[in-house]
Amino acid sequence: MSLAHPGPRSSHGGGASAEATRVRPHMRSLPLRVGTRGSPLALWQTRCFVGMVTHFCPVLRAANAFEEHVIQTSGDRIQDRRLADLGGKGLFAKEIHEALLDGRIDFAVHSLKDLETEMPPGVVLACTLKREDSRDVLIPGPHLPPLDPSDPIGSIPAGTRLGTASLRRQAQVLHVRPDLRVGMIRGNIQSRLRKLEEGEADATLLALAGLRRMELAPEGMMVIDPEAMVPAAGQGIVGVTVRAEDTELHELLSGIEDREARAVSRAERALLASLDGSCRTPIGGHARLLPDGRLHLTGLVARADGSFLLKRSLHGPAADAERIGVELGSSLRADSPADIFG
Repeated sequence: MSLAHPGPRSSHGGGASAEATRVRPHMRSLPLRVGTRGSPLALWQTRCFVGMVTHFCPVLRAANAFEEHVIQTSGDRIQDRRLADLGGKGLFAKEIHEALLDGRIDFAVHSLKDLETEMPPGVVLACTLKREDSRDVLIPGPHLPPLDPSDPIGSIPAGTRLGTASLRRQAQVLHVRPDLRVGMIRGNIQSRLRKLEEGEADATLLALAGLRRMELAPEGMMVIDPEAMVPAAGQGIVGVTVRAEDTELHELLSGIEDREARAVSRAERALLASLDGSCRTPIGGHARLLPDGRLHLTGLVARADGSFLLKRSLHGPAADAERIGVELGSSLRADSPADIFG
């Protein structure tokens, strides 16, 4: 079947260029196989991606043009330990990328924050989709008294048990509130909220993007300013990987790439790569475009116990996103204790 998009780029892609562009037609058998994790959020993201592609490329609106392939990853299978103890966030993509390289799937859809900064040989990040709200939220359990929305972390009662699997969140909370107790809660959004209701923790922290995509608004949740709680690099962005050799899919995906997401994700991932921390290093990175079009990037490194935290910002032309990320990462690394990156 011929794969070709219709000419002018659709605004449905969220930031794609308005100028007319045409992909050369290709012959390819259908269905196109899309690899994904099996969590409700992962499936939502995958179906959103498929919807965008079929909206942009009418020839793929034919029945059965796409086929979901749910792949269980190591990160999904092992729920009783932190990812840092298992080898890092790449465990949410390892088996999916093996399927991609084996030819069992054609695309792989990911939460960008779950992708390692260096892709496996033969795999490339081909497309980033429009970013959802990148901020974190604090969700109190049913037994906590009302908190102050203007200072969610500061108003938590002393001794509160905060459940999170994120060393980045843990470090930032303990830096300002060493009197809190932090324990591990892992699982998908729904299971974490259930554990909170069941009393496994008194409060928890989640990404607002996932809650919005799942149309969930837990009672009492409070959004935290990204300068107060620096998000993970790539948080709120969906990334699509393909085989490096698959130029026709690269061309197809160029039509739905969101340019703002591309710029901010490049800055954040360059920051992460420049710091080159281990999976045990709490690192945050958050970029945004200013009204004048320049890119503003905030980066953070810390110790997991909150005893050290360094946060800095840098801005410059959006076209220099990767340079800004590298420069800020180098600055943070130079002024942090060497043991943080061990």
